[in-house]
Amino acid sequence: MTAESDRAALSAALRRVAGGDQAALRFVYDQTSAKLFGICLRILKSEIEAEDVLQDIYITVWRKAGGFDESRASPITWLAALARNRAIDRLRATGARRRDIGLAGFDAEDPSPSALAGLEAGEDVRRLQHCLAELEERQAYVVRTAFFEGLTYEALARRLETPLGTVKGWIRRSLMRLRVCLEA
Repeated sequence: MTAESDRAALSAALRRVAGGDQAALRFVYDQTSAKLFGICLRILKSEIEAEDVLQDIYITVWRKAGGFDESRASPITWLAALARNRAIDRLRATGARRRDIGLAGFDAEDPSPSALAGLEAGEDVRRLQHCLAELEERQAYVVRTAFFEGLTYEALARRLETPLGTVKGWIRRSLMRLRVCLEA
């Protein structure tokens, strides 16, 4: 299968899920659960929590597949964003705080695949990389760090020693520019 046919098959499956097709949900799960689990695990650092969030993700897919719009994002991009957001919500809800390990810890190599590595097979990644390259270096860095490394805005603000509102503003403006670029 090519990346385009994978995308088309997932899009079609999500349309069928919106219509209540359980076999289509199984197909979506089989095709995407490893990638989404990786995203959740990277953010939550707990297999149990990641598995729990993964279940929540597919319950949400079952309920809200009709909200997927393939003209706005590829299916894996939509699902990855859902996973990232759910995992961060769980992190906040449980009151878990990432340990401040100092700046030296941020240079440590993480052997697990990044969320971006799981998505690199698709055409959307090439388009996204092009659009990220159009951003200023600092804005591209905060978007990559927040969305591909799973760092919360608060943790990113601490890392950059920048006010939280400033970081949020950079991300908000960057996401608007990315949307325009990706829609072009």
